[in-house]
Amino acid sequence: MRRIKGRQVIKGIALLFFIALSLSIMFPATARADIGPKPSVVIDFKGLEGKEYYATLLSSVKSTGPYWAVEKNGNRARYKEGDEEYEIFVKFAGYTDKDGYYFLQYFKDCSETHQFSWTYYPPPLFKILLYFPETDSFIVSDTSYERYAFDSYFTAEVTETGMSMVRSYDATNEIFSLFARILLTIAIELVIALLFCFREKKILGFIAIVNAVTQIALNLTLNIINYYSGHMAYLVFFVLLEIIIVIMEAVIFARYLSRFSHREVPKWKPGVYAVAANFASFALGLGLS
Repeated sequence: MRRIKGRQVIKGIALLFFIALSLSIMFPATARADIGPKPSVVIDFKGLEGKEYYATLLSSVKSTGPYWAVEKNGNRARYKEGDEEYEIFVKFAGYTDKDGYYFLQYFKDCSETHQFSWTYYPPPLFKILLYFPETDSFIVSDTSYERYAFDSYFTAEVTETGMSMVRSYDATNEIFSLFARILLTIAIELVIALLFCFREKKILGFIAIVNAVTQIALNLTLNIINYYSGHMAYLVFFVLLEIIIVIMEAVIFARYLSRFSHREVPKWKPGVYAVAANFASFALGLGLS
């Protein structure tokens, strides 16, 4: 009977996190109100050292956020004669893409940084267009690309004839950070358990197993939420899921902890421990994130 109930608890935890994850992907942090961070596209260029060039993203749609395509008669142009970089704007505006992609009047001089970033409503599907003033020439990507995450990172290798681009999301660092957070939060909750005089091996083992399940589920879910929906959604779900974890762990510890102890466990202690331990791990996790 205990095993069945234990499995039911784990299934319940998994179900709650699955629901949270599904909601975050179906309704990401792109609320209608213009608050919070927005998706971004960041591209690092290789092979253009020492050259002067400007970069933009050609969009598959005519507008995104506050950016739009220039009309054929020149209406709705964001630049006018006499503005700084007006001549560069005219070059981009006069470019005709063979696939019908649009210039949305956003571009950057990447000569020094060799990085292009569009951090406010970048087009979801785009091509890369580079302009070189010294030779009055363009290089455009042969294919289109799409945002694959809330913050999409790419690295582009550019030659005289074209460019190739790959995703450059720092997955290794994210995986390392994930495991570090899980291990540290489990460790701090065990330290809090010792402070509450839970020192028997069976009790500590049970606490470690419960925390391992909840922390792995929590951090995996939050990492996926952050990847697809951004840091604002990450923080919102962090708070909501921690509240769920406190409630579930308080119920689990109150029901089962005394069965692993040779001494009588006061009824108040498991619940208070769950609140204290999760508050400490929440503060640690928030700082690490």
